Amino acid sequence: MDELKRKPIRIALVDDQALVLKGLSALLKGLDGIEIALEASDGAQLLAALPQRPVDVIVSDIRMPGVGGIELIGRLRESGNATPVILLTTFDDSELMLAAVQAGAQGFLLKDASPEDLAEAIHRVASGDTLLQPVSIGPVRALRRPEPHTGPKLHLTDREISILRLVAGGYSNKEIGRSLHLSEGTVKNYISDILVKLDCRDRTHAVLKAITQRLL
Repeated sequence: MDELKRKPIRIALVDDQALVLKGLSALLKGLDGIEIALEASDGAQLLAALPQRPVDVIVSDIRMPGVGGIELIGRLRESGNATPVILLTTFDDSELMLAAVQAGAQGFLLKDASPEDLAEAIHRVASGDTLLQPVSIGPVRALRRPEPHTGPKLHLTDREISILRLVAGGYSNKEIGRSLHLSEGTVKNYISDILVKLDCRDRTHAVLKAITQRLL
């Protein structure tokens, strides 16, 4: 029934280049399930507008004059705003991705991603997933030196490592379950155990910690 249809995901678009901003808006407006609720030319403009026009997901350029994407996330989190953020960049830069994830970004995509890929990323982060692709974990691993151990060595089972590698690839719980022939509930239980073992609050930080500890 029509009244039971899910509400569209309200998103904010942030980019200092007017043509890019309007282009993204035009592309996404043609896709079902997404509503452009707010457009801003930089992070400061977005922060000023959000209290009156809250959104479900923010899609922001990572490099902008003034308040860029990473600083935007920092200010949002400092104010207690947990709205998920997808950062867009023209560079396939592992160091940028790492900085974005550490700041609290839920997604990181190249600007040449297709509209369908961006729409899928929006839906996924709106549902609580994170999206680490398209940058592979290899370069990220190379950027990080192992953190010194002050306690017992962390240990993950082979199954947990397999699941965490798929998490690092941006796969959802359902996709992981299909790949490993597990139920979605079983995958959720494995991920909960992984978060406890690694003492991490979310999937993204668990992946990063596993990389720094050379578990992946």
